[in-house]
Amino acid sequence: MPKETVLARAKLNLTLDVLGKRPDGYHDLKMVMQSVALSDTLTVETGTGEDLKVRTDLSFLPNNEKNLAASAALAFQAQTGRDLGGVAIAIEKHIPVCAGMGGGSSDAAAVLRALNGMLGAGCEPLALAKIGEAVGSDVPYCVLGGTALAEGRGEVLTPLPALPRCHVVICKPAFSISTPELFRAVDGVRLKCRPDTDGVLTALAAGDLGGVARRMYNVFEDVLPPRQQAEVRNIRSVLVQHGALGANMSGTGPTVFGLFDDPDRARSAWEELKQTYRDTFLTETV
Repeated sequence: MPKETVLARAKLNLTLDVLGKRPDGYHDLKMVMQSVALSDTLTVETGTGEDLKVRTDLSFLPNNEKNLAASAALAFQAQTGRDLGGVAIAIEKHIPVCAGMGGGSSDAAAVLRALNGMLGAGCEPLALAKIGEAVGSDVPYCVLGGTALAEGRGEVLTPLPALPRCHVVICKPAFSISTPELFRAVDGVRLKCRPDTDGVLTALAAGDLGGVARRMYNVFEDVLPPRQQAEVRNIRSVLVQHGALGANMSGTGPTVFGLFDDPDRARSAWEELKQTYRDTFLTETV
């Protein structure tokens, strides 16, 4: 029975803008996305001769088709016509759940990449990303990874010059945020501030890490409930006080991250934040 172990990288939003609601009920987005080294580890096994199984080290996660990793395996089989002969997927979680870092989407993307290689399907990355569209809006980006502009629902991707390698401190406060509620909140207000996406693209083209970091922005932060907004801003303040070139909330939150060009300053911020927040990580861009 073929078996492969793969990494599923977390994603961060350097920028996130909501352009408006679409007739199909989704929203048009414009985001600059970035992969980081923080990863889940997946082991994918085919030819088990049994029904699809998913096992994780977090008991509250679904172990059936509701898990995006399982949905990805089913989508791969349907789109490629390859008989998987039964699939078992084991997921070791390191990316926090419901954190705005695409953990489930990245797991799904990792399954697509693993099955493509194991079965010799020969799908190019863009073809795999297309399969991922049916699984989730962030899955196509997670298939490709790196630095990219994501538009539409997130599935229209343009590769960008790589963000200069840097250290990243990631901190998830201990509360969750309802994504549908945030979208409804955005729909109900006139946003006063928006990301300077063009400025970020120019800074990326110039290899200007500081220029990117100074322009990071996420419109969802403006519509957070007041108490949650205050905590997000407090975490950002700690990151900046320790020397972050910039700090931002990722996705629909509540995770906040800071970009550092100095490893000692990054470690200092990580050490302070982890005293209060369990889900605090020191990583780097990839």
